[in-house]
Amino acid sequence: MKLLLRWISRWPLPLVRFLGAGLGWLAWGLSPTYRRRLALNATLAGLTPEQQRRAVSEAGRTAAEVPWLWFRDASRPLAPLVRWTGRELVAQALDHGKGLILLTPHLGFFEMAARGYAEEFGARQPITVLYKPSRNPRLAEIQTTAREAPGMSAAPASLSGVRQLLRALRKGETLGLLPDQVPPDGQGVWAPFFGRTAYTMTLAARLAQQTGATVLLCWCERLPGSAGFALHFEPMNQPLPTEPDDVAGARAVNAAMESLIRQKPEQYLWAYNRYKPPHGYSGPPPEEAA
Repeated sequence: MKLLLRWISRWPLPLVRFLGAGLGWLAWGLSPTYRRRLALNATLAGLTPEQQRRAVSEAGRTAAEVPWLWFRDASRPLAPLVRWTGRELVAQALDHGKGLILLTPHLGFFEMAARGYAEEFGARQPITVLYKPSRNPRLAEIQTTAREAPGMSAAPASLSGVRQLLRALRKGETLGLLPDQVPPDGQGVWAPFFGRTAYTMTLAARLAQQTGATVLLCWCERLPGSAGFALHFEPMNQPLPTEPDDVAGARAVNAAMESLIRQKPEQYLWAYNRYKPPHGYSGPPPEEAA
């Protein structure tokens, strides 16, 4: 498998995107569950049928770009392919010295967000990304090794991984979190997301409260054709609570994710099962219980 993935990493980006779009439609055609979930979630957020069709292609492009990035030769810099918006916000946060938390939804090519940061700022302050390991041992190994790069390391979504994140923040380093990912039972609360209750992580707000770290929103836009990517950084549209309040923190985070997604909704992974209950949860979501 690694040989195939390394081969893909040498393809030109336009070819990766062209074949990725076809892959997206293949997945849509073969999986009724995929089709239903994408249509349900996208319709809930107000996407038009045209935007939903574009979302199918964009999801396939994301899947194809992952091995292109993970196994890319380190001697080939990403800088020529990346435009920056809000770079000064990152520099200011690092000058502050209390750490930086980057919140990134499953929008655009989200894997590029951390890698782009690492190439630009990793020598100054490395980034640690939180990820959910695959249950497949081979894939889990690939996930871990591929996300290790100069200025970048990976932490599993576990108690040891959270401790790793906290240590990094206390050293003034940077974290990358996907807060629209369903956390394990007991590590989140129910909060609205595009008008429906979703189990939402409390980790981001808690880490910021415990360390005084700066929190920025970040997403990586896929630009047309061979133009590459645009990395966008912006402040939270509403501040996180300064005192422990898991529900208020989760609501603020979800509202921030919605604001980013609405900027380019066709590049969001609408087929992600965002509204599922966490593993081990014994009851229905609050709105369904009602």
